[in-house]
Amino acid sequence: MSTPTHRLTTAQALVRFLAAQYTERDGVRQRLIAGTWGIFGHGNVAGMGQALVEHAHAMPYHQGRNEQAMVHAAVGYARQRGRLSAQAVTTSIGPGATNLVTGAALATINRLPVLLLPGDYFAAHPADPLLQQLEHPVEADVSVNDTLRPVSRYFDRITRPEALIASALNAMRVLTDPAETGAVTLALPQDVQAEAHDWPGEFFAERVWRVRRPAPDPVELAAAADAIRSASRPLIIAGGGVHHSAAEDALRALADATGIPVASTQAGKGSLRYDHPADVGGIGHTGTAVADQLARTADLVIGVGTRHTDFTTASGTLFQNPGVRFVNLNITAFDAHKLAATTLVCDARAGLTALTEALAGHRVDAAYEAEYRAGKERWERVVEAALRADDDSAVPTQAQVLGALDAVVGDEDVVINAAGSMPGDLHKLWRARSPRQYHLEYGYSCMGYEIPAAVGVQQAAPDTPVWALVGDGTYLMMPTEIVTAVQEGLPVNVVLVQNHGYASIGGLSESVGAERFGTAYRHRVADGSFTGAPLPVDLAANAGSLGMDVLRAKTVGELREALRTARASDRPTCVYVETDPAPTAPPAEAWWDVPVAEVAGREPAVLARERYDREAARRRRHL
Repeated sequence: MSTPTHRLTTAQALVRFLAAQYTERDGVRQRLIAGTWGIFGHGNVAGMGQALVEHAHAMPYHQGRNEQAMVHAAVGYARQRGRLSAQAVTTSIGPGATNLVTGAALATINRLPVLLLPGDYFAAHPADPLLQQLEHPVEADVSVNDTLRPVSRYFDRITRPEALIASALNAMRVLTDPAETGAVTLALPQDVQAEAHDWPGEFFAERVWRVRRPAPDPVELAAAADAIRSASRPLIIAGGGVHHSAAEDALRALADATGIPVASTQAGKGSLRYDHPADVGGIGHTGTAVADQLARTADLVIGVGTRHTDFTTASGTLFQNPGVRFVNLNITAFDAHKLAATTLVCDARAGLTALTEALAGHRVDAAYEAEYRAGKERWERVVEAALRADDDSAVPTQAQVLGALDAVVGDEDVVINAAGSMPGDLHKLWRARSPRQYHLEYGYSCMGYEIPAAVGVQQAAPDTPVWALVGDGTYLMMPTEIVTAVQEGLPVNVVLVQNHGYASIGGLSESVGAERFGTAYRHRVADGSFTGAPLPVDLAANAGSLGMDVLRAKTVGELREALRTARASDRPTCVYVETDPAPTAPPAEAWWDVPVAEVAGREPAVLARERYDREAARRRRHL
């Protein structure tokens, strides 16, 4: 019996295929590719553009303004949806395609799914070279899209229509694999996009990709439980994998049963509510005093869904107990084996539940529990002092901006940030009240992520207030998706903090002896330095010109009122505030390795090198 076929172009077939893909986890089914972002031009307008018109009833389309920003929006969407639903991004060839690289790297580093569909040169080479084609002298099959290979978890160039079938299925497999997910790229030559083919009907049948929860190996589970039972000062580090697995309840059950304190990475913050007795806050270079002190003395560190980046480990200087050992519960063996750990390769929720059962009756010593709870209370007083503003007429500090926002948000509001000085302040000071409230992109720490990500999060959670916290530096990187928010009617809130430069890098520059060179938005003065008056730049006017409602706040009192107004609005709203540049957040509690000039003629660099050598001497290789 012959199989029914459908005469469609490659692009039409791809759109129709994507519309029929679903995920399922824990019995909940949802659309895998919920929509497609696109900027059309040479290389995708006649293929993917026409296909999205042809199948507009089946595939929602969202118009972006910048290709990198479209990926950021898709990443924000996928994270908010727990990696169970994602979006696609289509671009032209040439600069449209290469603009995807930064977003793809961000997605893959953060293990978040996004499908990239860049246009490509003609597969049949009827015109060679064509507009925007990269010519390689010895490899004629190379295009600019090959820049996406190292930042993609799966890559293929579809040079024949029939090749799409296997590649599309592989793309879905990777997008839905909790251990392998990230950016997936299908490069689409523009002639192949428009070429017709007879497609088997089975290709368009609804397909459900079940997102697995691998159970722990019994031998690994027993070894991990033995290690925990024998430890006197254990510490859990909750990473982003806790959220990806929806394992927050399982983590809380383990902490409740055993009394083990829980610190969190930037990606893992909110795994426990801030007021849970076992939650000791952020860890590492941007961590809290209580968490970092526990890390220094811990004899067992239990990583759950964390990659153990250099910020988390304070560049190998944080865990100072001579006998410290590690247990890593991670869905990827690659991460589980870090720091010479005892491994527990499994889904975070399944592993935490099994550990709680295996540790039945075990609890940390009462004195240890009393110690970290007292440390938590001391730190809460530090947080309260940093966030509090007693004078409503004063210019707010950055920490007081966070305090004003903390007083306005509800438990389900989402607060988004990525780069600069604010991630450190947030990691130390923000009081996360729900698993999705704290949305920090710190795997790639990409300036410009916040506003487009807020658009994606708002799409994923339309009834949730969403806040993008941006400094002037990151705002200038990528404000373009404000227009998208206005066009799509998404009431995102942007809190725009003006401090006239790169505050984080300015402080880092000073600490490494580079004297804040090139880190401020200032007029150039006679000696060539940039230490003059601030530039006459009005970023609030810019946001208004792009279609946002703008509320200007000069004082603490005005800021509080503006934030309340923004949260109640059904329009995209910008709250603009110029802050007191004096740092008021608690200083870093742990080191971060940024190399300093080994020889220099200027005293700041000489002194910085002396400090660097002292800190670097404490580095350890955990073997």
